[in-house]
Order: sequence, then C-alpha cells, then structure tokens
Amino acid sequence: MARPKHKLSAMEVKSLPPGKYCDGDGLWLHRRDDGGAQWFLRVTAPGRRREMGLGSAAEVSLKEVRQSAEHWRSFARQGIDPIKQREKERREAERNLHCLADVALEAFECRKAELKGDGKAGRWFSPLELHVLPKLGKIPVADISQIDIRDALKPIWHAKADTARKALNRLSIVLRHAAALGLEVDLQATDKAKALLGRSRHTPQHIPAMPWIEVPEFYRTLEVPTTTNLALRILILTAVRSSPLRFMRYDQIEDGVWTIPAEQMKGRLGSTSDFRVPLSNEALAVVEATKPYDRDGHLFPGLQKGVISDMTMGQHMRKAGLAYRPHGFRSSFRDWVAERTNAPREIAETCLGHVSGSQVERAYRRTDYLDQRQNIMEAWGKFVAGILDGAQK
Repeated sequence: MARPKHKLSAMEVKSLPPGKYCDGDGLWLHRRDDGGAQWFLRVTAPGRRREMGLGSAAEVSLKEVRQSAEHWRSFARQGIDPIKQREKERREAERNLHCLADVALEAFECRKAELKGDGKAGRWFSPLELHVLPKLGKIPVADISQIDIRDALKPIWHAKADTARKALNRLSIVLRHAAALGLEVDLQATDKAKALLGRSRHTPQHIPAMPWIEVPEFYRTLEVPTTTNLALRILILTAVRSSPLRFMRYDQIEDGVWTIPAEQMKGRLGSTSDFRVPLSNEALAVVEATKPYDRDGHLFPGLQKGVISDMTMGQHMRKAGLAYRPHGFRSSFRDWVAERTNAPREIAETCLGHVSGSQVERAYRRTDYLDQRQNIMEAWGKFVAGILDGAQK
C-alpha cells in the first residue's frame, strides 16, 4: 500500500499537543507550549541542511503552506538555497515598491513647508517632472546610476543649462531622501553624472536691466494713470519682484509701510517673517492714484478678474520698443545705491528683500533696517521722479 504523501489534517493542526510533527517531504509543524504554532521546511541545498520558516499556523493554512513548501523545494532541487532566494526576492520587491517617481513625490511633500506657497507653483518639482521622471520614474531608486542620470539630462545639458542644473540638484535631494528611508542608493550618482556630462557650454543671460540714469526718463512716460503704468511705477519705486506687487493690497499698507506676507517672498526660504517695504512719498502718491481701480482690495486688478498677469508689464515695455524687462529695475536700483549712496551692503541687500550673511549672523541680527531703508527709498523716489540728480541728499 502506498505511503500517503501528507500526514497531517487541518483538524490535527488545530488540536495537536505541543511538539514537532512532520507532514512529509520536509514540511514540519512546531506547536509550542504557549499554544502558538509555526510551520518550517527542512531542505538540503546546496549540500547542507536548512530550516526555513513558513509562517504561523494561525495565519497560514495547511493547504497554503503545502503550496509554499513545494515552491521553495523547487529551488532546493536546483541547488539554490531557498532562504537566500527568498531574501533576494524580498529585496527586489522592496526596490520595485520604491520607484524614483514615488520617492521624488514623497521628497517633494516633505519639503513643501520650505517652499514658497507650499510649492503650488510647481517650480521645485517641474524640472524633475519634465526632464527626469518621464525617463527614469519607473526605475527603482536603488538602481539609478550616473549613466541613467547622464542619459536623461544630456538633451538639455547645454540647451537648457539652468533647468538641467535644477533637475540635478532636485534629484540629489531625492536620493538623499531615499537614503534616509533606509534604501541602498548611490549618493554620489548626481556628482558622477555631472562629471560625465562635462562643463556646460551655455552662457548665462542676465535679465536686461535699464541703466539707472535712464529710469527717470522712462518713469515720465508712465504718467497716464492706467493700471499697467501705475504697477510699473510702484515696481520701480519699491524695487520688489513682480509677484508680490501684482497681489499688493490696500490692507497691507499702514503708516507708509507695505508689509508683504512671508509666503510671497522669494529667496527667504525658512523665514516666517513678513517683509516690510518703506514707501516713499512718490510711492504713496501712486498708491493713492490706484484707488479708482480698486477691486476686492487689490491695487492692480486684472481686466475681468483676479490681478494683472505676470506678462502685462513686460508687454508694455516691449511695445515701447525697449529690450529691458521689468525685473531689471531691481538691478537699476541696486546699481544706483552702489554708485550714488554710501549705504552698507547689508542694508542695500535688505532693500531688495535678500537674505544676507551667515545663519549665525542672521540669528543675532534682528533688525530689518527699516529707518535706514526709508531714507534710501525716499531718495530713490525723488531721483526717479526727477527731483534729485541721482545722488542721495
């Protein structure tokens, strides 16, 4: 009579007393004194006996464990250690669960608090989204090499150098995030890729800025009080960026000072402080001139809804036949400060909303130089309006 292949029944698995019981072909049940029970498999591969745990009897049924045992016996018959094979498969599964796209999104989520407007504008993530993830997004982050990165960024390395640089920087952050998760990644992969890509042939083009001596003449062309002209006048007089200016509100102005919310200030990441802009008498006069256009408290509303677009002021300058751009007035102001005033560098940089000095210096320096900046902005306003000849008086 043929010996039965299996010796245990489902009922016995539940009722057997403490001890070790063989089901056949190396599959064993170990019932402990505390009532718990574990499955394990005894095999010989390669050339030595191995015991492989197959789970709790309370969680893995007799039918399931027999199937599992046969699966791992097949590797033993090939001379492959089933325990090492299972560990290999586990590592591969973990790598597949952590593809670059998923880790990149998680890294982005973790850094939103550091980004302007929680990164809603997409500028932090877009270099990855547009130029890296379409090619590498489905690859396990642990498998990303410098060759992969080089091939992904090669098409834009010279043509879009700044974007490529940002993509490489963001990718380095993502790899560090993956390492923090405990994944095995090459933290030097981005540096190696940069070495393989070589020096970029791209020559940076600075934003065209109007020479400060020409600013008063241009300012006089903005006398007609349209929304665009008034916005350009405030942009010139305050030397701020266009984004906070476009969203400027009357309730942000008090006692001659415009307070820009911290989240609207570029270049001040990690700062929770609002930025105060002292308004010159000329700037306050322009603010007064905007009141007929007030909509929902905004100084510069759009034609139909919201506020004026980011392109409105630039289009005005192009139609006037000028090669300069609105953002360039910040450079015009900075050059005027350097050439026609004795203002210390840290005060001049603060006028532009820049964070200067080391982290330790900033920790001890609590002032924003409002009074000193008030004098500078008043002199700049008088110069722009044609009252001064260019020097701070």
